[in-house]
Amino acid sequence: MSQIFKRATGGVTPPSVPQTFTTQDGNAVPSANILLVNAYDSEENDPNGITTKGGAAAGDPPGTGVSNEMDIYLTNRIQGTVTTVGAVTSAIITFTPTLVGTYAIEVRISAFNTTSTLGAGYSLFGTARFNGATSTLCGTVDKIVNEEGAMSSANTTMTISGADILFNGAGYAAQTINWSAVGLYTYVGA
Repeated sequence: MSQIFKRATGGVTPPSVPQTFTTQDGNAVPSANILLVNAYDSEENDPNGITTKGGAAAGDPPGTGVSNEMDIYLTNRIQGTVTTVGAVTSAIITFTPTLVGTYAIEVRISAFNTTSTLGAGYSLFGTARFNGATSTLCGTVDKIVNEEGAMSSANTTMTISGADILFNGAGYAAQTINWSAVGLYTYVGA
């Protein structure tokens, strides 16, 4: 027996397909009913910590995608990776402020010692002020340390070099350590 039922009166109207998606920075217009949606992270400052950007026509600024693309950005994020071999200190993240003001920064760092198969985790919270040319640490950096065994010989720091704010991993003798860090910052200026 057939399950088809035909109504004498018109029936349900098919749904409308959106023709434009308005974002905080441009509009995305589906092409052949296809809308590309991408997610990224960005050092861009946005007090909400997230922004959307949509579409681009010929001549539009780069990074806004194609006309049928909508991009979602987690903002105020910094990240990086590095490998240390031996007792050296290397920057995992180098963050260069662009706006004059104060940056409160919280960074989580994970370390894996590939030589001795050991791990460690760190959380750094520090504040820096940027005057347009150089950065200055504000007070003492707070650190949470979770180290396994001999990884207590490793270290992490937040330092300044000119305008750059650095989050560093410090290895120790005869060990190879992979470092990965993700951070968030909060900015305020004049």
